[in-house]
This record gives sequence, C-alpha cells and structure tokens, in this order.
Amino acid sequence: MRAIPLAAAGLIALLVVPALAQTPPANPPVRIRGTVDKLDGQNLAVKTRDGSSLTVALAPDYKVAVLVKKSLSDIKQNDYVASTGMKGKDDKIHAIEVRIFPEAMRGGGEGQYGWDLAPDSVMTNATVTGTAKMGDGQVLTVTYKGATSDYIVDASCPIYGYADGDASLLKPGAAVFIVAQKKPDGTFTAARVTAEKDGIKPPM
Repeated sequence: MRAIPLAAAGLIALLVVPALAQTPPANPPVRIRGTVDKLDGQNLAVKTRDGSSLTVALAPDYKVAVLVKKSLSDIKQNDYVASTGMKGKDDKIHAIEVRIFPEAMRGGGEGQYGWDLAPDSVMTNATVTGTAKMGDGQVLTVTYKGATSDYIVDASCPIYGYADGDASLLKPGAAVFIVAQKKPDGTFTAARVTAEKDGIKPPM
C-alpha cells in the first residue's frame, strides 16, 4: 500500500528538482558611476565614467543620499561601516575610503567581495568589533556573516557619514553613484542615488 505514495513522491521529486535547477538566479545589481546629464521626471540620464550614456528609471519614492566628512575618531565600536580597499605589498587591505552607515542601513551589502572602483579593489561592509592604533592611523577589525577581517585606515584616508539629500542635487554635471537593477529589456531601475554635494563626490 505504501508503494504508490512513495512512487508518486519520487516522481514529484524528479519533476521538482529540474524545475528548481532551471530557475534563473536574480539579476545581480549594476553599479553606475558618472555625472548627471539630466533629470526628467523620474528618469535620470547619466554619463558614465567610461563615456557612455544611460538612463535610470527612479522609483516614485526614490531617495537621494549625500556624504558628509567625518574623522577616524567618529568610528565607534559596533558601527556598521563600508570600506573600499586595496591589498598592499604587506598583503594587508588598506582602505581607500570608509563610510559610516546610519543604523537604518545596518546589514546592507554585508560581506567582503571584489569591487570595481579600481582593479583588484575590495569592498567590506561589516560591523566594527575592534580598533588598534597603527602609526597615525588605525587597524579596524570588522565582522560579517560570521567571518572576521582587518584593514588599515591611514590618517589620510577619507572618512564619511551619510545624510539626506533631495532631487535638487541631481543637476547636470553632479557626480552620482547608483546601485541599479537591469531589467530583461536592458533598462535600469533604482530606488536610491548617492549624489555630490559641497564638492564631496561619491567615492565608491
């Protein structure tokens, strides 16, 4: 009597596994760096750093963020931070820039992975669990997804925090950084733009 249900279950498994295997993964986000050509309603035309032009359809409730200058002393235990870094000759990661996230953005992009700001650059989004003095700078110890990493923040490394901006900053020539989704038809959408303000350009 059990043979029929078991056989049916086996058949269902054979059908389900291939179906799952054929499910395409979600499109990875696309990082867009460049300057504003024009904001036309919800459509933001951007000239990218490679000289090409594209348009990003912004969400109806899109947010504009800006960066504000901070210092090493502003980085505290348990802060959630992001840093672009490069491996030095000492085989250690040296930060190019560090950004302190507001609490509402904790967990965003968590991890350490290859980045495309510069060749061989690395992005680390993680929680600060320790600091140690090193010359005029510091070594930050951070944790992400159960892993731990150190990176060196020299005294000359720019440190930033985030603040709210608005659409008035999206004027021609302003530098922007956007994490967008590319749709199957090749168009781009985004819900957030980091924009230049007071000469501070998104360094990501």
